[in-house]
Amino acid sequence: MSLKFRQIHLDFHTSPEIPEVGVDFNKAQWQKTLLDSAVDSITCFATCHHGYAYYNTEVGERHPHLTFDLLRAQFDACKEVGINVPIYLSAGLNDYARYRHPEWLGRNPDGKYRWGTPFTAGFKKLCFNSGYLDFLCAQIEEVAKLFPGCDGIFLDIVSQGPCCCEKCIHDMLEQGFDPEKEEDRTTFGRKVEMNYLEKTTAAARRFDNSMKVFHNSGNITPGDREILPYFSHLELESLPTGGWGYDHFPMSAAYTRTLEMDVMGMTGKFHTTWGEFGGFKHPDALRYECAAMLANNTRCSIGDQLHPSGRLDKSTYNMVGAVYREIRDKEPFCINASSAANTAIVSPRAVRHLLNARTNSAEFGAGRVLLEAHIPFDIVDMENDWTRYDFLIFPDDVEFTLEVEEKLKTYAGKLILSGTGGFRDGKMTVNTGAEDCGESPYSPDYMAPAPEFQPLWVETPMVSYLRGRRIKVREGKSLGKIFDPYFNRSYLHYSSHQHTPYRTEESGFDLGSMTDKVLYFAHPVFSLYYGYGCAAHRTFIENAMLAFMGTKCQVRTDLPSTARVTLMKQESEKRYVLHLLFGVPVLRGGDLLLSGGNASGRSNLQIIEDLTPCPAAECEVRLPETVREITEAETGKSIPFERKDGAAVFKVPSFVCHSMLLLKY
Repeated sequence: MSLKFRQIHLDFHTSPEIPEVGVDFNKAQWQKTLLDSAVDSITCFATCHHGYAYYNTEVGERHPHLTFDLLRAQFDACKEVGINVPIYLSAGLNDYARYRHPEWLGRNPDGKYRWGTPFTAGFKKLCFNSGYLDFLCAQIEEVAKLFPGCDGIFLDIVSQGPCCCEKCIHDMLEQGFDPEKEEDRTTFGRKVEMNYLEKTTAAARRFDNSMKVFHNSGNITPGDREILPYFSHLELESLPTGGWGYDHFPMSAAYTRTLEMDVMGMTGKFHTTWGEFGGFKHPDALRYECAAMLANNTRCSIGDQLHPSGRLDKSTYNMVGAVYREIRDKEPFCINASSAANTAIVSPRAVRHLLNARTNSAEFGAGRVLLEAHIPFDIVDMENDWTRYDFLIFPDDVEFTLEVEEKLKTYAGKLILSGTGGFRDGKMTVNTGAEDCGESPYSPDYMAPAPEFQPLWVETPMVSYLRGRRIKVREGKSLGKIFDPYFNRSYLHYSSHQHTPYRTEESGFDLGSMTDKVLYFAHPVFSLYYGYGCAAHRTFIENAMLAFMGTKCQVRTDLPSTARVTLMKQESEKRYVLHLLFGVPVLRGGDLLLSGGNASGRSNLQIIEDLTPCPAAECEVRLPETVREITEAETGKSIPFERKDGAAVFKVPSFVCHSMLLLKY
């Protein structure tokens, strides 16, 4: 992996109405601040969403209140002290261009702007099927020529999507598409986006074919491999307080680390999200988020926004420095590492070709269960090698298309299915050991897990919330029994405030089945957990999965469910790295009615403020190799262990935030 570990993404979206831009830039202060903060790479701006340039341009226009080449000054100052400088250009947003060429604006089917209204304070989306693309490519080429030593080109806001500007409607009609059909608009939009990727990447590499290029759209969707040839590496924009939450990053990394590409995580220093001057998250949150990047086998990037004066913010870089000095010490245990997980979620988004979906309830629900059960996992698409995994999870609604069945012909591992996962044309295609009797007529019904799978604190039926299948186990083990309600709730008949209580006799149907090769849950349990977050449900799922995995389960531990575990392998060092994370997000914020920019309140703001010690915990790890020594990476201290039934059994010492245990073989 050639990316640096400790990057800053330095936003600089600066209104043309702001005076004295860059007047406080000081080379010595700039260099000292970055070096003291252990920064080894910083993305600087050539152009911003306002459309003005921060270098001497002949294509566009330099910011009207910038009197010198700021990008050149930043670039040279960094290179002088060995700091990398990728260069940012705004691709999808450019006020300078849209004011001069309103015909370049993207339009919705109702004719409105793609982003906002004429009276909305903010940027408007441009269309890449307009003359704007030529203008953008000229800017990119100019930057690549003026800064041949830059460490990459970062292009932002690149998603095209369906557009109904006059040019797009004309071209759709000319090419045989029906612009009144959403499907045709989506297909044509994808064609435009691929043309954008081809032309802008070529522009970035006009003078250096090895130039790094990244096109940012805020998400990397599993299965969308058509776009990857135009990327040199991936950057996972995922600000937990900016709408992404704390689950998005580990889920994104679980997929991208399987692609054999360099990957960088990206959070922000902001309390909320981009564009927040004077907003600071708690240092504990930043520490946790960067540690999570290491634990998920990515490099680190912290988003900041430079003040128009050009001076780096002291408070921000004091915080960054405390985090990045710690990251610097941990780098040797993360170089040339790869995921050692033997369990994979087959992405519903990849199987169903949902190329623009940021999340999926079944996929993210399965990920949450595995994260909280401390089971190392990856996420795979249709092009990954499934045979390297012992367990494949097809969550809830992943139908077994012909393509899926073809891949499974060479797969010798075990399957975990739920709901209609494994179905095709309404029928189960896998021998689950159970007879499928159709969809349940009741929603919800009630689960009564078998004693070995039930939560310790629940002995009576628990509500399922979502509709399941009717199955009867014919071979193997039943996961438990189903209890039906007296009736479905409707305006004609209802009982109490929510769903109807359960009948006292069993329905005659089973909760799921387990054979040697297949574990099947009759309900869409992963979407169920994603939507409702019931610990009793997760415990049932976890208990069944651990029993099914048996001695193939890589990690078993009694760490809190809020702890996170990943397992990486450094083959060149002949060791595995067990990453342990502990930070508990709490929900803060509320809905407000305020004026001014993004200040509208945050009702779902996840905050980490207190990094309390994670208690010591029992742990057993099973690896293909024989473990000969376990040490703490940070201290070198040896951890006593014993070998038991092929596993290394030991006690995880108490730690704060992040610990790495080296299992040497």
